[in-house]
Amino acid sequence: MSIEVNNESAIPVDEATLLRLASYALDQMHVHPDAELAIVLVDEAAMEQLHVQWMDEPGPTDVLSFPMDELRPGTEESPTPAGLLGDVVVCPQVAETQAEAAGHSTLEEILLLTTHGILHLLGFDHAEPEEEREMFGIQRDILVGFAMDERRRRK
Repeated sequence: MSIEVNNESAIPVDEATLLRLASYALDQMHVHPDAELAIVLVDEAAMEQLHVQWMDEPGPTDVLSFPMDELRPGTEESPTPAGLLGDVVVCPQVAETQAEAAGHSTLEEILLLTTHGILHLLGFDHAEPEEEREMFGIQRDILVGFAMDERRRRK
């Protein structure tokens, strides 16, 4: 996978873990190994600007996804073709606030938001209850599987 992480925010983020998560998520969704993904971490002002520009909503948000080639999940037998998956933009400052409210670390929140953004790039949505159940179920499975992989990796 060609995954680029660019931290333009003032908050330090464990980029190696973020790369491993993105790679794991794309692998679980059977995305072609030559697909390209960019993850950009921005401050609240930059996120607010993007939020207003693309969603016409005020204030910073936690994550935005910008799909490029409209790739969809593949299967083991038929992976997604190679291409530009797109960009996931995360705001660590918003993630930090949400993490405190949820009772977990900022990194865990950023990993959740990145997974969420990747799923949006692959065409998942949560506007309808059935879509939400599917997307959030896949999101949970990816995060749990990744956490298990990380535990095994540290042993």
